[in-house]
Amino acid sequence: MTTYVLIHGGNISTDTWNRISGTNEYPAGGHLGGKCWNGAAGALVGGGHQVFAPTLKDESSSSLTEHIDDVCTLITEHDLRNIILVGHSYGGMVITGVAAKISDRICRLVYLDAALPDPGQSLYDILLMALTASMESRPGFPEPVAPYVEKLHYDSEKIDPLPKTYILCTKSDFIDVTFQAKKKIATAKRGWTYIELASSHVPMADMPEKFYELLLDACEK
Repeated sequence: MTTYVLIHGGNISTDTWNRISGTNEYPAGGHLGGKCWNGAAGALVGGGHQVFAPTLKDESSSSLTEHIDDVCTLITEHDLRNIILVGHSYGGMVITGVAAKISDRICRLVYLDAALPDPGQSLYDILLMALTASMESRPGFPEPVAPYVEKLHYDSEKIDPLPKTYILCTKSDFIDVTFQAKKKIATAKRGWTYIELASSHVPMADMPEKFYELLLDACEK
């Protein structure tokens, strides 16, 4: 049995989920937090795996450090090992920080259309390197709240040996950002499995079955 710890990005609204999925699955005006992984969690549990999908503290009243520490606490309090740690979007910042702290408990990192930070970078550093000024006004561009502007300082030698998967969503609103991750992976060459998925930035909503397959395949790598 493999343990999956699934970390969401910005707290997706129910309105956004319903629009992307083409359903009225959730009541309007809410947010999903860790519930965005419900379908994925069901598929993974059905495959015989253990799943944790915490909801991160609100971005407006927390920090990247708090998010990292909270996930580390979840892992250590439950004495989780042999973990596939999955991060979506901003969650790429979180899983990188977690893996640098407790790399001995992680067997693979999966970045889902996610930020792929170098030491000393913030999410906003990554966004602004990739996007033009005019694109900052696009719908869904994140506000510069504390977790997104905090720089992630970590020792890359702690996570370099870990196997990693990057899933790039080719219809994502953040393709400019994830293309930078693609180039970084191509330069690294070793240690990465790179996959492209013809979905939006939220494949859990618009291409769930294929995405679940990719998650299940991660434990076979």
